[in-house]
Amino acid sequence: MEALGNVATAMSFPFRLLHLRAPGRRHLRPRVCFCVGKDDDVTNLFAGPRQIKLEGQNVDILEESFSPSDRRLEMSNTDIWKLFNDAQQNILYLNKQRLAAVEELKKLQREKELLLERIEQLEAGKQTNIVEGTVTKPVLLSSFSELLLRIDSMVLSGMIGPREASDFRKKVMDSKDNIHDVFHDIQQKTDMELLSELHQFSEKTMRKALHIVHICSEMEPVVSFGSLASYVTGLSCALQRKGNLVEVILPKYANMDLDAIQGLRKTEAEFDSYFSGCWHKNRVWIGVAGGIGLTLIEPLYHSSFFNRDRIYGYSDDFERFTYFSRASMDYLVKSGKQPDILHIHNWETAIIGPLFWDIFVHQGLGGTRVLFTCHDLSSQCLEQPDKLGLCGLDPHRLHRPDRLQDNNKMHLVNILKGGIVYSNKVVMMSSILSKERIIHSLSHGLEPTLAIHKEKLLIAPYGFDGTKWDPSRDKLLPANYSADDIGGKAVCKVALRQRLGFSGHSSAIVGCIYSGVSDINVDNLKPAIQHALREGVQFVFMGLKAPVRSTTVQALQDELKDVNMRLINKYDEALLHLILAGSDIILCSSFDDPLLQIPLKAIKYGSSPISLNIRNGGARQFEGHDFRSISRKEGFRRMIHPVGLGGLRMGCQKTFLGMLSALTYTGLHTPSQKIYEGTHILLQFVMCELQMHVQ
Repeated sequence: MEALGNVATAMSFPFRLLHLRAPGRRHLRPRVCFCVGKDDDVTNLFAGPRQIKLEGQNVDILEESFSPSDRRLEMSNTDIWKLFNDAQQNILYLNKQRLAAVEELKKLQREKELLLERIEQLEAGKQTNIVEGTVTKPVLLSSFSELLLRIDSMVLSGMIGPREASDFRKKVMDSKDNIHDVFHDIQQKTDMELLSELHQFSEKTMRKALHIVHICSEMEPVVSFGSLASYVTGLSCALQRKGNLVEVILPKYANMDLDAIQGLRKTEAEFDSYFSGCWHKNRVWIGVAGGIGLTLIEPLYHSSFFNRDRIYGYSDDFERFTYFSRASMDYLVKSGKQPDILHIHNWETAIIGPLFWDIFVHQGLGGTRVLFTCHDLSSQCLEQPDKLGLCGLDPHRLHRPDRLQDNNKMHLVNILKGGIVYSNKVVMMSSILSKERIIHSLSHGLEPTLAIHKEKLLIAPYGFDGTKWDPSRDKLLPANYSADDIGGKAVCKVALRQRLGFSGHSSAIVGCIYSGVSDINVDNLKPAIQHALREGVQFVFMGLKAPVRSTTVQALQDELKDVNMRLINKYDEALLHLILAGSDIILCSSFDDPLLQIPLKAIKYGSSPISLNIRNGGARQFEGHDFRSISRKEGFRRMIHPVGLGGLRMGCQKTFLGMLSALTYTGLHTPSQKIYEGTHILLQFVMCELQMHVQ
């Protein structure tokens, strides 16, 4: 009945039922109106009391108005239900329109608030020339105008000629939006200093951007086994930040971390590559890793080559990586790429050197030059000469002393040697060794080859991630510092003492970071530690990546039982940063540390590194030396001297204790001014040494 009442109300709107009294007609008794079913007689609708109750009001109607005998009912049951459904649809539509209007109103309100906030920001920006560290237009114009006026001054003083000044002005005009990032404190610099910066700026603007393609077996974080992975990623990012285009080509391993690749997708087209007398199909996957364009090559016929648990260590490694090297070169040619620099790494892709010059140089790659990086001369890959034919090379042409023939085993070919012979430049990775030392002492049988190609050899140190290991912006430190402002290092030293529960009265803190227990020769180190502990020096030992179990280090701590010695039983990333920052001296197993790079990180954090030099017997000249007799000047010299790259090797206890004496009696805890990152050095090698071949 409630529904019928609603229908009646809808039907009556906008007309109202009136209470009418016709003259001479009998007034009817109140009746009740009932709803009939679909098949009921319409006349039954008016049975019973003749009154409709609507919203609690009685409306009288005339019997004459609804009498079936006067006129028939004009509205059927179907019409009533149709009107009922129409009313429902209208209500739903109106409600939907109301909700949409409310949402639109909220959207307009949000836009209004954003506009008001933006207006406030713009108004605040007018009050200052520097907004959140960004130089605004007035400051840019000031630097730009000052630089142009100083160029005029150089012409008047005769330092430069009118033509050179015109070239400077043009280049400054072309780069006026970035001029403040290039030239700092112009007013405080002399004309000679500014002229030197202008020459560097001019040379940089003339240098064209390079297209560099790495063909390698590892790249962090996609697939990582050794130092090569971080090297490729770090160098690629550094080169790309300099405005160069960098790409990396890898095999599609089954165990690689595909989640680390953004936008990974399979290309529709496949390409053929030559191997073992036939052409085979390959699938190509593309994506981006760390901002670097990445191409993955997946063999279809030889799918088992890279569908394995490990990256290296199989009997057919030569076949696997020779296939990948040849497929990479076929891909470059068929995709139309013409890189300026083709960067290959270790023996796994060294075969690309002879492939490039014997087969591909005349296939659109005449302007490309080959850079070969070797991380380990001991891994060379010796094979039978006939196997060179697998990738299309001529074994008889290459099995010669001046080419790929091994210097000791004449019946074999040396793949690593081929990379050295057939590359335009060769980079040997070492943080401490000179070119002569590598050639004459650590060449692993390649001394004649390296001596012949000495002029194209470059020695580059290993690098590390400067964004993560930098005390000036390290988020894991309680205070930041740099070589120009060292106040934060003292804060870090106090924080390290508090973290380890040390007292604040020691002369120095010595940290020891190692990757395994075998890195530490406790018997050689114990006398120096005992002497240092008696002098109040505090020691902290921490292993990397793996918990320290009951080892000789633990036994040493149990034996000494000194309150100034701590052994960290598990790896702690935040504590590692704090040890580097809070220590005065860092003991490390070796300066030749391509994976951990503890020596370079210690220098970066202002701590003096000391190599334990285990393989050379460590330090055995402790007895009979009076370290207190070392002068303050000599102690300071011993502390600072090992920071230089040429004198990093400090494996003896004598030098170690000499540095401790310097810290004890001078009280000087200054981080090194020599902040060093190998990636940037190598960047200069690539840009300066190779570009002249590309011109």
